[in-house]
Amino acid sequence: MPDKTEDWFQQVRIVLVNTKASGNIGGAARAMKNMGLSNLWLVEPREYPSAEATWRASNATDVLDGAQVVATLAEAIGDCGLVIGTSARGRSIPWPIKTPREAAGQVAAEARQHKVAIVFGREDRGLTNEELQACNLHLHIPANEDYSSLNLATAVQVICYELRMMMLEQRDGKAPHFDDWDQPPANSNELEHYYTHLQETLERLDFITHDNPRQTMTRLRRLFNRARLDQMELNILRGILTATQNYIYHTDRKVAALKAGGEGDGPEKH
Repeated sequence: MPDKTEDWFQQVRIVLVNTKASGNIGGAARAMKNMGLSNLWLVEPREYPSAEATWRASNATDVLDGAQVVATLAEAIGDCGLVIGTSARGRSIPWPIKTPREAAGQVAAEARQHKVAIVFGREDRGLTNEELQACNLHLHIPANEDYSSLNLATAVQVICYELRMMMLEQRDGKAPHFDDWDQPPANSNELEHYYTHLQETLERLDFITHDNPRQTMTRLRRLFNRARLDQMELNILRGILTATQNYIYHTDRKVAALKAGGEGDGPEKH
C-alpha cells in the first residue's frame, strides 16, 4: 500500500463510461492533472484516441497516454473496494448518496487500503440503472436546480478538486481514516459473483422467478452495497448460500426417490 499521504491518489481512478465527445476526455484529463490525479479509465469511448482529446488535454497528454481503455464497466471497477457512481437523477429506489465533499472524505479514508473508482456516465443520459447498481454509493453535485446540467469535464474538475482538498487535509492529519477494520472490503467482482449466487439460490427456493425478479434483487443489492461487506463476511454469506443449495438438492433427491418407490407399490393381497 502507498506510504506517502499523497500516494493514495494513485489508488483513485476516474472512470468515464461511453463518452460521446472526445474533447470531454481531454478536458477530464486536464482537470485530473490540475488536481494531481492521473489514473484515467475509459469504458467504450465513442471516439478515442483523437486529435480533439489531445488538444483539449493541453499539457495533460501524459494522463491520456496512460489511460486504460476497456470494453465494459465491470473491467474498469472489478478490483475496486469502493465504487462511487455520479448521478443527477432521482431513483425509484433511493441509493446512499453523497455530496462531492462527503464522497471525497470517504475516498480519502479508504484509498490507502484498496482501489477506488469514481464513475461518470454519458453526457446525454449519465449512467444506466444497472451501472449505478454496481456502485456502493452515488454522488450528486448540488448544482443550481434551474440549470443543473454540467459539462462532463467540469463535473470531473469539481470532484478532483474536492479530492485534492481532502488529500491536503489528510496530509495535515485532519482527514478521516479507514485503518480500524480487520478485513478488506469485498471488491466489485466478488460482489457480482455473490449477487449471481444469491439470485440463483432465491430462484431455487421459488422466492423470486428468473424472468420476473421485480425489484427484489435491486433492493438486496442496495442493502449489501450499503453494508459494505468485507471479504470474510462475504465468504460466510456465500457459504450459507452453498449450504442452502446443497440442502435443496439432497431434499429433492429424497423426494424423488420416495416418489419412485411409491410408484412400484400395489395394494397388498391377502
